[in-house]
Amino acid sequence: MTEIDEKMYCIGCGAQLQTEDKTKPGFVQESTLRKYVEDDSKELLCKRCFRLRNYNEITDVDVSDDDFLKLLDSISDKDALVVNVVDIFDYEGSVIPGLQRFVGDKKILVVGNKVDLLPSSVNKNRLLNWLQQKSKENGIKSTDQILVSAVKGINIDKLMNMIEKYRDGKDVYVVGTTNTGKSTLINRIISSNSEVKDLITTSRFPGTTLDRIDIPLDDGHNLIDTPGIIHNYQLAHFLNAQDLKTVTPKKPLRPVTFQLRDEQTIFVGGLARFDFLDYKTNVTFYVNQGIPLHRTKTMNADEFYEKHLGDILTPPTDVTDFPKFKSQIFSAHEKSDIVIYGLGWLTIPAGSKVKAYVPEGVRISIRDAII
Repeated sequence: MTEIDEKMYCIGCGAQLQTEDKTKPGFVQESTLRKYVEDDSKELLCKRCFRLRNYNEITDVDVSDDDFLKLLDSISDKDALVVNVVDIFDYEGSVIPGLQRFVGDKKILVVGNKVDLLPSSVNKNRLLNWLQQKSKENGIKSTDQILVSAVKGINIDKLMNMIEKYRDGKDVYVVGTTNTGKSTLINRIISSNSEVKDLITTSRFPGTTLDRIDIPLDDGHNLIDTPGIIHNYQLAHFLNAQDLKTVTPKKPLRPVTFQLRDEQTIFVGGLARFDFLDYKTNVTFYVNQGIPLHRTKTMNADEFYEKHLGDILTPPTDVTDFPKFKSQIFSAHEKSDIVIYGLGWLTIPAGSKVKAYVPEGVRISIRDAII
């Protein structure tokens, strides 16, 4: 294994180079490092900066909560606009509570990404109002909000106009958690602006620390990409790569409705269980269509789960270290969504009572229905 001098840094972003973890700042492949050790006349870039320099492509890196909070604190000293990217499919799992407290009195644009995944029945104006209200509940005074799809290119031009409107000739910091599509969004912005693209392919990226990449704007200021903070309570962090692919939607969600009587249970693969405590009710699930939904009698549910986990109750496909279920009872005073962070949600009518089970460590909550 090639040893790295502890003072060896990427010339693009300033990250200390390492060969162990490609999701962390400063990752470089061992073969690339060996070539550099043999011939140091070439510039040594981390993989992230190499992809940006040669392919105009940003890949996200992850940082710990402490490192991310230090980054946010550093933004509070800057005169800048903050663009906060959230996953509209998994808002609760991707919001950064108290963001405003860390970045100070900056203007914050809240960008709800992945709008293409929501069913066409969603009222977009109502959803924008909902996004503003949820931001307020989480301590974020959003200057404005917009729904986009980085993958489909929906509203990207409108977002750029909004950024220009509010940045007042200042730098722009783009922040968000992992899995929000933040890097895909920045890549879309780069590719849709040919002037920025030409500049990026020929320039050095002056990042002063391991936790940012500066993308030049045409007035001498920068669009600054920051790493994604890891929310360990999202389901994604308990799944392997294959299962993560299964639960992550790529197409608009297809609602699945069940007419239920009391003492019935529905399993969402082997990832969640819902016991319905009402005599009779209708419920609608909004999860990726690749996840099987199984209905059984509640009296048989424990045995059913133990017998079929990892078999017909998949994902997870690897059940060796999969966390045990914890349960929580939810009562809906009005039409509500029960949200599993990183998986999706189910909508229940007013007056319903549901006992929900999710893996220990995964968060679950109830909200007013968004559809």
